[in-house]
Amino acid sequence: MKRQVKSDPRAALTGEALVALMRAAGRLASDLDVACREHGITHDQYNLLRILRGVHPAGHPRGEIAARLINRAPDVTRMLDRLVSRGLVRRGWHAQNRRLSIATITSDGLALLAEVDQSVAREHARHASRLSEADLKTLRRVCQVMTA
Repeated sequence: MKRQVKSDPRAALTGEALVALMRAAGRLASDLDVACREHGITHDQYNLLRILRGVHPAGHPRGEIAARLINRAPDVTRMLDRLVSRGLVRRGWHAQNRRLSIATITSDGLALLAEVDQSVAREHARHASRLSEADLKTLRRVCQVMTA
């Protein structure tokens, strides 16, 4: 006698929904990588520069930058080194704790970021072009719930 495997409709729907989300995120990430590479940086570097712009003219220590990145980059120090060598980021020391290195965005970094922002905004608009405002609000809410 054969046993029938009962299918779980919620599990099937969950799998389909999460795979669709991963595919959409993968496509968006790929397109954003291309847009950033056109300006000579990676999407992770763009994200790091955005983080530093958000606190400009102050800066952040490496650990705080790592905590705020969209993708958890394994070597933030190396990424910072590359941006420093290009003159997009500067490093200094924390006033109260000389053991703490603080990264700040430079004027060249701000200028590059302004250029890349336009390319990223174009990709965002292209990816969201078929979504209504209500769809976007739902997507934002669902993603916030999933990452809370």
